[in-house]
Amino acid sequence: MTVQGPGSRVQGPAVVLLVITLVAALSAQTKPARIVSLIPAVTEMLFAIGAGPQVVGVSTFDTFPKEATTRTKVGGLFDPNFEAILTLRPDLAIVYGSQDELIGRLERVRVPMFRYRHGGLSDITRTIRELGERTGHASEANRLADEIDGQIRTVRMRAGSDARPKTLLVFGREEGSMRGLYVSGGVGFLHDMLEAAGGVNVMADVKREGLQLSLEQLLSRAPEVVIELRASEGWSAERLAREAATWQAVRVPAARNGRVRFLTDDSLTIPGPRVGHAVQTISNAIRQ
Repeated sequence: MTVQGPGSRVQGPAVVLLVITLVAALSAQTKPARIVSLIPAVTEMLFAIGAGPQVVGVSTFDTFPKEATTRTKVGGLFDPNFEAILTLRPDLAIVYGSQDELIGRLERVRVPMFRYRHGGLSDITRTIRELGERTGHASEANRLADEIDGQIRTVRMRAGSDARPKTLLVFGREEGSMRGLYVSGGVGFLHDMLEAAGGVNVMADVKREGLQLSLEQLLSRAPEVVIELRASEGWSAERLAREAATWQAVRVPAARNGRVRFLTDDSLTIPGPRVGHAVQTISNAIRQ
């Protein structure tokens, strides 16, 4: 192989070295140095793979890790602050796939984007690997994704030989009543976490991520275990007792047998790098 130019003649290994150098230089130029993330789950991923120093802006709802709270806030899913984002001069913006207006405005000013959408459990580690490639942290990202896959695989194996109770996963409800009862349907990472943890989702036949359930539907599904997620809510002992009594008034097997669990760890509702821990926590709650 020979490359010829004015007054030069480069051959063999020298050409290979030239190509490697050019590719390395291009990679260095395309590796983002100023990232703005509007997705809390992705922000967690960025910090977990070592890209935290590149993050200059985050959403209003980013609370983890602690370092993320020191970054400039640029709005949320429904109210992104376009001017605040531009002020940070991002060379990569992490946006949700449904933010059409923001995506259009960022395209017009040629800000590169990583478009994200929530998916199932397997999509979490896939996204981590993609972010690693995009941000120059491929090895750290692959290591983290392998670790998470291993954690979930271990929980599945341990739960494999146990009985799998019919379980309802609740993520919303009016305090002191069964009004506004929102539960996991049969798709999405909440459903996948429940099934990996050893439960059988009583709403698995409804192919939606979430749905509102009536009292009549709740009674007809007759869950043997109820897992209620109350992320970041520091419930007092009195409130816990009051909400447990609310469930006792409902004639479903889980309430009669004292198998209604309240979980307040905020990692349980974020499809990020703490998902392996979240699956273990749900598994422990099912087995209590």
